[in-house]
Amino acid sequence: MGCLERNLTTSSARDRVQVATRAPTPDVTVVVNCCNDLEFLEHALGSVLSQTRQAKEIIVVDDGSVEDPARITGRYTRVRLIRQSNQGLAAARNTGLSAASAEMIVFLDADDLLLPHALDAGLACHLRAPGSAFVYGGHRRVDQHGRPIGPDRYDAVGNEPYRNFLCGNIIGMHATVMYRRDKLLEAGGFSPALRRCEDYDLYLRLSRTLPVASHPAIVAEYRWHGGNMSGNRRTMLRSVLSVHGCQAIFADRSPDTAADWRRGRRIWRDYYASEVMEDAKAAWRSRDIYGTVKGVAMAATMSPQLAVRDVLQMAWHQAKRVLLPGLVDRLKRSYGYHVPPALGQVCFGDLDTPSPVSRDFGFDRGTPVDRYYIESFLWTHRSDIAGRVLEVGDDSYTRRFGGSAVTRRDVLHIHAEHPAATIVGDLSVPGTLPTDAFDCLLLTQTLHLVYDMRAAVAEIFRALKPNGVVLLTVPGISQLDRGEWSRSWFWSLTPASARRLFADVFGEDTVIVEAHGNVFAAIAFLQGVALEELDRTKLDVVDEAYPMVVTIRARKPQHA
Repeated sequence: MGCLERNLTTSSARDRVQVATRAPTPDVTVVVNCCNDLEFLEHALGSVLSQTRQAKEIIVVDDGSVEDPARITGRYTRVRLIRQSNQGLAAARNTGLSAASAEMIVFLDADDLLLPHALDAGLACHLRAPGSAFVYGGHRRVDQHGRPIGPDRYDAVGNEPYRNFLCGNIIGMHATVMYRRDKLLEAGGFSPALRRCEDYDLYLRLSRTLPVASHPAIVAEYRWHGGNMSGNRRTMLRSVLSVHGCQAIFADRSPDTAADWRRGRRIWRDYYASEVMEDAKAAWRSRDIYGTVKGVAMAATMSPQLAVRDVLQMAWHQAKRVLLPGLVDRLKRSYGYHVPPALGQVCFGDLDTPSPVSRDFGFDRGTPVDRYYIESFLWTHRSDIAGRVLEVGDDSYTRRFGGSAVTRRDVLHIHAEHPAATIVGDLSVPGTLPTDAFDCLLLTQTLHLVYDMRAAVAEIFRALKPNGVVLLTVPGISQLDRGEWSRSWFWSLTPASARRLFADVFGEDTVIVEAHGNVFAAIAFLQGVALEELDRTKLDVVDEAYPMVVTIRARKPQHA
């Protein structure tokens, strides 16, 4: 409930896929490739097992991991494990391809995730375009804790797939692709000679002679954690240009494809050069001269024109900051206008005003700062999110952090007309929830909207099974909601008040209370600065004098 849950409900609705009326459809094999990614493997498998349309078979191909993944795969009777010495990603995918038996096949890297309707959406697209060698959907980038990074990505394939692929990898993430297995086998599978870009090579080879289709559903999450193979820009550029270069002989057969091929070379150079220049700009902002020069020099070897353009832009922006520091904005403010700074340009001078940067917690700029602490807390305690789970507002966090460990999901809402609600009522009213029913309760930014908090905590305790856990967050230093929940935002809590409130009911030894935040985080959140604008290492510093978010984990005793 509250502004946080309002945003989660919107996000959840974006992820829903409207699937056509089901007719008999082909079976699907999902091949999960891993190589020392075992800390993510269980979540990848959970995302496959949570599909609305189940895969015929799930095959994990381990490409030479140091640790045996059988300790994870052995928990699932439907998962088949194949181990081999390290031969590279292409060879591992070919191993899964050879072992598969279904008509359709999807490849998922162990550090990535499929969203619940991924297989349904891919099969529906194949039914609409039955001659396609493969179809694909959209994806989003997330960090290692599952938090979104940037906007969702989807680029439609268009009417001339091969020409579009000559200009770049319009797919961007391999897990969004669903292949016809027979077409993949006829093409010889993935090229084992390639250690990188084997998926892009296959897209080019297949789209040159066969139809390709796409659909706009967001079907996968691409986990970006710093260890990704695609993070080495110089090596990736060499690899992609090599794969792209192999198409020159085919592209030269017509003037149009020849022009697309030449354009694609420029696009690839500019793409990786721009990523390197973003690092150089970040180094410049942090006054790292060596990092700036190194980045600019590397970008210049990739795309000299882009590097020169960006250096001139950096120089111009620096000159404006030195010579014209906020002159226009100060003139507007002198006439009574509220002028929020542009995204990424917040400084303390901009905060010298009674008006905040955002009047909606930062939702209108990006991700609110409090979400960083809330989602980190849930990630840390994700093993508690299992069995029968109740969440308030919708079940977005239950799905994201619980996955296949959850056997039943319930949603509590105060309004009966809410479409996701399975239980309707006021948490402070005794009997709203069934007794001894839940293994886990998730209440994020909700308890402060309940006037009788003591009654609500008693109801939480009564609804948990023995040994059940509640994971709960409340605001400390915060704006107040200006909209739907403005009349029921009753409280903000300190760590001391939260500990007393829960210890009185659950017992002192079963309650863990933590404060999150510091003066930097609190000021940023009060102003509505977005998470994307901040150095996250500064958010990790805890100063209990500035509790921005208070988290509570409480376990109901076995013999309560």
